[in-house]
Amino acid sequence: MQCLFFNKKKKGNLTFCFLFTSIFFFSWILYHHFAFDMCFLWRAPGAAEARNKHSSFQTEQLSMKLLSSISTVVFLFFILPVVPQIIAELNSDRQALLDFATAVPHIRKLNWNASTSVCTSWVGITCNTNGTGVVAVHLPGVGLYGPIPANTIGRLNSLKILSLRSNSLNGKLPSDIPSLPSLQHLYLQQNNFSGVFPALISLQLNVLDLSFNSFTGSIPPTIQNLTQLTALYLQNNSISGAIPDINLPRLKALNLSFNYFNGTIPSSFQKFSYYSFVGNSLLCGLPLKRCPTISSSPSPSPNDFLNPPTEPQSHTASNKKLGSNSITAIAIGGSAVLFLLIMVIFVCFLKRKDGARNTVLKGKAESEKPKDFGSGVQEAEKNKLFFFEGCSYNFDLEDLLRASAEVLGKGSYGTAYKAVLEDGTSVVVKRLKEVAAGKKEFEQQMEVIGRVGQHPNIVPLRAYYYSKDEKLLVHNYMAAGSLSAFLHGNRAGGRNSLDWNARVKICLGTARGIARIHSEGGAKFFHGNIKASNVLLTPDLDGCISDVGLTPLMNFPTTMYKTIGYRAPEVIETRKASQKSDVYSFGVLLLEMLTGKAPLQVQGHDSVADLPRWVRSVVREEWTAEVFDVELVRHQNIEEEMVQMLQIALACVAKAPDMRPKMDEVVRLIEEIQHSDSKNRSSSDAESNVQTP
Repeated sequence: MQCLFFNKKKKGNLTFCFLFTSIFFFSWILYHHFAFDMCFLWRAPGAAEARNKHSSFQTEQLSMKLLSSISTVVFLFFILPVVPQIIAELNSDRQALLDFATAVPHIRKLNWNASTSVCTSWVGITCNTNGTGVVAVHLPGVGLYGPIPANTIGRLNSLKILSLRSNSLNGKLPSDIPSLPSLQHLYLQQNNFSGVFPALISLQLNVLDLSFNSFTGSIPPTIQNLTQLTALYLQNNSISGAIPDINLPRLKALNLSFNYFNGTIPSSFQKFSYYSFVGNSLLCGLPLKRCPTISSSPSPSPNDFLNPPTEPQSHTASNKKLGSNSITAIAIGGSAVLFLLIMVIFVCFLKRKDGARNTVLKGKAESEKPKDFGSGVQEAEKNKLFFFEGCSYNFDLEDLLRASAEVLGKGSYGTAYKAVLEDGTSVVVKRLKEVAAGKKEFEQQMEVIGRVGQHPNIVPLRAYYYSKDEKLLVHNYMAAGSLSAFLHGNRAGGRNSLDWNARVKICLGTARGIARIHSEGGAKFFHGNIKASNVLLTPDLDGCISDVGLTPLMNFPTTMYKTIGYRAPEVIETRKASQKSDVYSFGVLLLEMLTGKAPLQVQGHDSVADLPRWVRSVVREEWTAEVFDVELVRHQNIEEEMVQMLQIALACVAKAPDMRPKMDEVVRLIEEIQHSDSKNRSSSDAESNVQTP
């Protein structure tokens, strides 16, 4: 009791003292229990007669009690030295986690406290069934930033699952983390880790996800030892070299896209899809393009120069004779072909001259029209074009198909045509491809799009057509073009670049349109395809968002690659978009407006692979001025507004969805920038009008 009382202040010895005291009391009870039984056998009245009559029964009962007690004492004797070791192991894991939390800054507060239970109270921590060690650490998107020091997480000897994805961790990954012997799942995607690909990896690893980081080097040969590996995700890094020709028997998922791999894809990996390797310009082989075959002629040997052949001379002479005969035959044949060609042209000219003038005009219109425009329209449904309420257009589907058309562009969801009707009206017809929805679902979505589109910053849908083989959408034609054309178009042709006020106005209008989509369509209604080419401009340079509500109707894998630069990390991982992923895409759009750079470029090692990551790296080094477009830097008195807009963009492209603002909040912040910008401009104009004495 003195031991227990004395160690109340020392929690490390509390459990040991409790066990020691319990064994002491247990031994004391056991002693008195046996003493009572012995006294009953030997000193009770009539004990001699009882011993003679029931001696065998009492002896057997006493032996069983004695055997059970001895077993208990032996068990406690062996388990007692192990208990301090178990407690010490859990204390070691607790201290390792506390060292990690102290060394790595984090935005969200962790409730890790030395006075509380690791296994039941600490957020993100899971222990084994015995409560003797930590087996899982889940801390996704909690705002961790900075490097991970060695000898912290790497001390968790029982760790099986480590998830630190969607944070801002950087620096080199300590080698003691991926080499933990018991580690089975390692999720480090969506961080800023750098350094070479880890060479020492746990042989028990089942899932390795290092995607969306800045790892360099090549894949080490030791990866062939990971026979338990079922998923390997390395996309969007800077890993180079050849893909090792190894066989991982359990590998079911692989993504090596958007790195710098070169050479041929090994045959063991050719079973994976095109999207597993896209973005590696120096990589070839199935499922990518075939590798070029280089046919090299054998180099001449010294004997060829010492003993030149004599037969080719006579062969050359015969070739010359044959050539003169061939020239005569070719001349005669060519004259005959030319005569026939002139006759055919003359006959066609006569037939065309005999035709009516309207037939000539009709033929001319048909020749200008793309072959695939309306090619899937069924004859029985040629007039089933559905117009939305309030549409002033006066034409039917047959008029639309007769109109002359030109291709405006091919986007993620289909091809857009400019159609000019007979009365001079110009409309945009989008021919959708890869539509996965049925007719009923398609029509219901069109109703929602028609209702949401009644906003000045949303390109309205005027009509649509649905058949088994053809789906057409009709929009207003906007001659000013798109934001992408203004930012990345050819300025040498006389097109003026957008100044700061115009860019703010366009982005504010786009933000208002997206906020309308989120508020009017419901909590689960999103755009899903926000990009600069889908921001169309009015004559007074107001931004309008197009392609509203088409994402749920489409087959996702066919559209993912073309817009991957705008896709939120969780959309690339789960292929499920949301309103928060729309905010991320709009943030990339703001960065594109501020920097003048495309969101994704994979032409070479020096190009920008991921715009948000590049901007963060520049801002982290305090080179903020290097971020902005040179066309904007030339303007004066807008530095503060540009920095404020950059902060809004970085908040929108936060890796964790919960840390991104809502679109109505983004609209409010941009309105404040526009208001302060106009106020500063008015004050500067007033100062310029004051005459100096």
